[in-house]
Amino acid sequence: MYKLFLFFSIALISCSHPHYKNPHVLIETNYGDIEVELFPDKAPKTVGVFLSYIDSGYYNKSSFYRVVKTEDMGGNNYGLIQGGTWHTNPQLQLPGIVHESTKQTGLSHSSGTISLARTTPGSANTEFFICIGDQTQFDYGNGGNSDGQGFAAFGTVLKGMDVVRQIQNAPANGESFTEKINIDKIKRL
Repeated sequence: MYKLFLFFSIALISCSHPHYKNPHVLIETNYGDIEVELFPDKAPKTVGVFLSYIDSGYYNKSSFYRVVKTEDMGGNNYGLIQGGTWHTNPQLQLPGIVHESTKQTGLSHSSGTISLARTTPGSANTEFFICIGDQTQFDYGNGGNSDGQGFAAFGTVLKGMDVVRQIQNAPANGESFTEKINIDKIKRL
């Protein structure tokens, strides 16, 4: 009887933890949680480094600090929210990540896409943004930056776009939030 109970208990526990083809991470914020699926088959270097930053705890007590809002003719907000360690741990100096453009990965900056922020190709590290509405100007060759290389998309929001929009609508002064938007931590699921 005990062995049967133990077998069913183990089976129940293993069934309660979902198994994903691709890695999933949870961004825990003071506005709620955002679940993101990452695409290592398409952007292996970007995903690998992002996961190593999560495992190292770099995103613990970090923040969303930048917002871009664009309103269309129907009054819909588009844009992005950007976060990472820049405001909370500016002394963290990490090497740049090899740039994986959307031309290489086949990904696009559609609504919910998570992508690395950068200045020049290969300069991205802990800073990332989430697209609100389609932002294909950030794809390779579409003019979203002066070098034409675009940004490195590497995943998409599966749950929590309502949280992303709440964060986007938080009070801001220009492109900076007026109050800190906490990222308590980012963890693997």
